[in-house]
Amino acid sequence: MHYQPCTAEMRFLLEQVLAAPAQLQGLAAFAEVDRDLMDQVLQEAGKFVAEVVAPLNREGDETGCRISGGQVVTPPGFRTAYQAFWQAGWPALTSAPEDGGQGLPTLLESLLYEMLSGANHGWTMAPGLLHGAYECLKHHGSAALQADYLPKLATGEWLATMRLTEPHAGSDLGLVRTRAMPLPDGHYALSGTKIFISGGDQDMSDNIVHLVLARLPDAPPGPKGLSLFLVPKFYPDGRRSAVHCDRIEEKMGLHGSPTCVLRFDAAAGWLIGEAGRGLNCMFVMMNAARLHVALQGVGLLDAAWQKADAYARERRQMRVPGPRDSREPADLISGHPAMRRILDTQRAWVDGGRVLAYQTAIELDMARHHPDPLRQAQAQNWCSLLTPVLKAACTAQAFQGASDCLQVFGGHGYVREWGIEQIVRDARVAMIYEGTNEIQAIDLLVRKVLADGGKSMNALLDRLAADSALSGAADGSPSARFLLRVDSLRALTATLAQAHTSHTSHASLAYAVADDYLRATALLLLDWAWLQIDRALPPGEDTDSHARWRVPAQALRDWVLPEFDMRIGIIRTQCHGTANQGG
Repeated sequence: MHYQPCTAEMRFLLEQVLAAPAQLQGLAAFAEVDRDLMDQVLQEAGKFVAEVVAPLNREGDETGCRISGGQVVTPPGFRTAYQAFWQAGWPALTSAPEDGGQGLPTLLESLLYEMLSGANHGWTMAPGLLHGAYECLKHHGSAALQADYLPKLATGEWLATMRLTEPHAGSDLGLVRTRAMPLPDGHYALSGTKIFISGGDQDMSDNIVHLVLARLPDAPPGPKGLSLFLVPKFYPDGRRSAVHCDRIEEKMGLHGSPTCVLRFDAAAGWLIGEAGRGLNCMFVMMNAARLHVALQGVGLLDAAWQKADAYARERRQMRVPGPRDSREPADLISGHPAMRRILDTQRAWVDGGRVLAYQTAIELDMARHHPDPLRQAQAQNWCSLLTPVLKAACTAQAFQGASDCLQVFGGHGYVREWGIEQIVRDARVAMIYEGTNEIQAIDLLVRKVLADGGKSMNALLDRLAADSALSGAADGSPSARFLLRVDSLRALTATLAQAHTSHTSHASLAYAVADDYLRATALLLLDWAWLQIDRALPPGEDTDSHARWRVPAQALRDWVLPEFDMRIGIIRTQCHGTANQGG
């Protein structure tokens, strides 16, 4: 069974829950992006993904990539599908019209990449960095570089890579050793080795634009000494650059994506932006890139759920205990409470994750295009805080949830025939790249929440609480319980902020509990997302369509949200212990 994009459910979340067309049409840049246009893009994207990309997933995993004649060869059908992809205009959705793009909202690109990731994660790795590279070059590239490369990146005719990691320098980019030597003609000769480069070489596009972190001869040590350079696979005159793929990594998953070890032998390139400000050039793409990885998690979990749900509705085993749906056979495992718990819990994460990711995509455009500086600041605060949370929480749930979905198959899930084991393998890497999930947690708590004494987090909590109040907060209601969780996180944030500033002996506390803090924040946000879904449902209906949303909502409250109190308790215990140690 190939993955099938759930466009009807996505449309409900966009239109009924988030009122996305109205939100975006309030921006002058998207005044013409109405409901019909958004729906047309959604439907056509779903059709392309289902018919062209999804059928290549299994063979891409089994065949993998290889090197032949110094060129990386991707699995059969990958190049043909990509050529159809860019020629149909899909990579150009959000690029500026003056560069050959369509100037559409970030939200539409997010919907597309969620579907692509669920359909074929390995194939999707190739265009996954395109828009980030485009934005980086558009903001920081010289006029000459933009003239030569920006239109090709905007349309997706050429693909791009980000070359950061080295054997000794993973998350600590300050250790990068790749050297860039100035040349008399204004170029730079880059020498060094980069590893873990997704799509470092491939045959899907006719050229590859490499963005490379390197160090000039007089650069200081550490991250402030890094500069960013552009090195193409082929120069404008047709010559091939001195960039060589020495090896394709043998990986746990993502076999359809060539993860390359690349060697630079004095490869000629150009400086992007100012010398010594390479990381600053990259930051322009960070929020959007991490949102894309979060959506990988959502798409992969949805793909795993689709397989498990379909299997559960066909597999007959022991008679279902207790009450069951009388319209279904008594021995379908889909009715067993243990299986229902697994399936409904994953559904709660997929639907809630979509609401949060889609709203974050809207906020990215609000930060860029809204005329009111206060609304821009509010949007930027949302994106700053939610992108690390969504990246970490959605990718962690994709792996854990896919593993739970495999459990629905029993022994059949562990063999390759059913395809669920591939999703488990493919999903694991998303917890590592684009900043490990542990780094996302530190980024959230240490660099953002505690850096301003909790002000940014309190502003976000104020906004969430105000939205919840619109749903009504009678005692014992979901809204009332949500507001209690808001108060708990707010109080805990204040405790952590005080500990962080009052004792040097507490310096490691925030790092120790950062994962728990991020997880608690994610659960609170998931609760908020489902309150928005609940509010959009007509009251009192008792239909299959209505139950589609009520069932995972109940699973969220029964099986997911109780973890919030556990995480809060862990952090409080650590705060108490640290306080006692500090005397």
